[in-house]
Amino acid sequence: MTENQKVIKDLKPFIGQIWEKAGFSTPTTIQSYAIPAIVENKDVIAQSPTGTGKTLAYLLPALNKIDPEQKSVQAVILASSQELVMQILNELQKWSEGSGIRGASFIGGANVKRQLEKLKKHPHIAVGTPGRILELIKQKKLKMHEVKTVVLDEGDQLLVPEHISTIKEIIKSTLSDRQVVLFSATLPEQTVNMAKELTNDAEIITVEKDETIVAGKVDHIYFMSEQRDKIRLIEKISRLDKVKGLVFVKDIGSLTVLVEKLQYNQIKVSPLHSDMNKMDRQKSIREFRDGKTPMLIATDVAARGLDIEGISHVVHYDFPKDINQYVHRSGRTGRFGASGMVISLVTEREERELKTFAKKLGMDVEMKRFHGESIVDPHVKFSGKR
Repeated sequence: MTENQKVIKDLKPFIGQIWEKAGFSTPTTIQSYAIPAIVENKDVIAQSPTGTGKTLAYLLPALNKIDPEQKSVQAVILASSQELVMQILNELQKWSEGSGIRGASFIGGANVKRQLEKLKKHPHIAVGTPGRILELIKQKKLKMHEVKTVVLDEGDQLLVPEHISTIKEIIKSTLSDRQVVLFSATLPEQTVNMAKELTNDAEIITVEKDETIVAGKVDHIYFMSEQRDKIRLIEKISRLDKVKGLVFVKDIGSLTVLVEKLQYNQIKVSPLHSDMNKMDRQKSIREFRDGKTPMLIATDVAARGLDIEGISHVVHYDFPKDINQYVHRSGRTGRFGASGMVISLVTEREERELKTFAKKLGMDVEMKRFHGESIVDPHVKFSGKR
C-alpha cells in the first residue's frame, strides 16, 4: 500500500468502503496533503486548482471526526452560493451512507420554518450560506458549543467585505479549541492574510498542478468581435455539434438582456444568476445538466463551485476582470481527462489582455472564425468552385 492510499485506510471503515465502491484508487494531491493535516486537528489554508477533489479533501476528515451517537451539530461548512451548498450536501449524503451521520442545508431565501424543522432532526453537519447560518445562531436555534470544525469552501469568495464580519461572528460563536479549514482554487494574498487571522498557526497547502489527475486536452481560442455582435457568435456556438456550453456574463443586467435576445431568436438557453429564486435556479441547472438546453448563461457568483459533468465549452462572453477569474471559469471544462474548449469573445483591447493572460499562464491561444457552422483558422480561404 502506498503512503497516499494509507491516507484513506486510516479513516473510519465506512469511508474506505464508499471510496472503493466509488472506484477511486489513489487520493489526489490535495487530498493526500490535507486529509492527514485535518485528521491531526490542524487548522488548514489550502489552495488547489478546480477539479482536483477539494470537497473530499475536507469532507472525509470532517466525517471521520463526527460522533453519530451525539445529537449536536459538530461541523459547519460555509459556502457562498446556494448551488455550492446543495452540491456539498449531495456529496455529504453520498459519503455518509450507512454511518448514521446526518447533514442538512441552510440557505438564505429558503423558508425559515422548514429550516428550523431540519434542526429538530439533529443534523451532525450543517452546510449553509453565511447569512442564514449566523441568523440561526443569533436566534439560538443553531448551537455552536459542540462544533469542532468550521470549513470555508471557496474561501476567496467568503473572505470578502460583504461576508467577512459574518464569518468572523460564526467562528467566534464556537469554542476556542475548534478547527478552521479553508479551501479555494485561487488564494490572493489578502485572502491568505485574512485567513491567518481566523485560524491558529494554520498549515498552508498549495497545489499548483495535480499530477495525479489526467488533465484533459483543453484548447483556448478566441473570436474578434465588437460587443454588440457577440450575440451572433453565441448563436453559432449554440449550434455546434454536441455542445454543452457554460457562458459567463459580467452582471445580471447584461445576462437578462442576452437571454431575452437569444430566446427571441429561438435559441434554447438556461439562465443562472443570484436574484433567481431557488426553484428557478435548480430548474435551469437541471435542464442544462440533462442536455435539454445546450447552454447555461451564468454570472460568476452563481456559477461559483458549480460542478456539472461534461461541459464541452466555456465561453467568456464578457471578458474576465482578471487572470484568476479566467482560470476559475476556464477550469469548468476539460475535467477528469475529458477534452474541452475555452472560447473568448474579445474586442481589440480585450485581445491584448487575453494574450497577456496566455503568456502568464504559459498557454497557446489561437484566433478563429466561423465558416458556416464550423470553426476555422482565420487565414483559411474557401473557394466557391465545386
